[in-house]
Amino acid sequence: MDEILKKLEEVEKENNITILYACESGSRAWGFESPDSDYDIRFIYVNKLDFYLSILPQKDTIEITEDPLDFSGWNLKKALFLLRKSNPSIIEWLNSSIVYKKDEEFFEKIKELANLSFNPKAMMYHYLNMAKTNYRTYLKTNQVKIKKYFYVIRPILSLIWIEKNKTVPPIKFEELFNQVKIEGSVRNAINNLLIIKKQKKELDLYPRVEELNQFIEEKIEYYEQFLKSFEFKKDLSKIEEFNYFLKEMIFKYDKNACNFIGKG
Repeated sequence: MDEILKKLEEVEKENNITILYACESGSRAWGFESPDSDYDIRFIYVNKLDFYLSILPQKDTIEITEDPLDFSGWNLKKALFLLRKSNPSIIEWLNSSIVYKKDEEFFEKIKELANLSFNPKAMMYHYLNMAKTNYRTYLKTNQVKIKKYFYVIRPILSLIWIEKNKTVPPIKFEELFNQVKIEGSVRNAINNLLIIKKQKKELDLYPRVEELNQFIEEKIEYYEQFLKSFEFKKDLSKIEEFNYFLKEMIFKYDKNACNFIGKG
């Protein structure tokens, strides 16, 4: 924790930015990390006013890898642009179970915008594509990495949750797992894998579980058909609210911004 906070401070100074929110993403946030899992730190930051006024294209992400720490940050403008379209990555960050840094004013407002923009159909397509891609890539061989099962099962359970509740699913896997209705034998198979996963290293292999593969294939087929007939139309939220929030955060953290405007 101290090492992560120290690095976030360095990133702020080196890039002349303010980090508004930083959290854990990936297996540690989901609650099924291995003993040697990396830390996936995700953050949202705001630049000084000059950054937004340049006519030149500006880099809107920051990527740093220092094993076992993986940092990835999005500029607030990029984050808000994607959030308005109900981007699942941003929504998951904002619901992470592990938060390293948080501007309370920022967090309260961006959560309001996230709730306003939430589109269950968009998020379901995201989880369906995640499940399909990971399943076809990693779970067709006789020996598989256990963590890859959870990279498929978690989005499947999230699909079940959203279909029933039309809300953002819990980020913690066990919370999601305990609240989603699935048959007992499948539940037992998942629970057994969860116990083993926490004892195994990232690269350890395990025999394919046919019952889980069948469960996954059935759910993928079901949700492919379900989303074809899922009628959900929602206009994008008014852009003015997002623009105002961006300006508000810029002026809050750039003390020279008012002087610059005054000179104009």
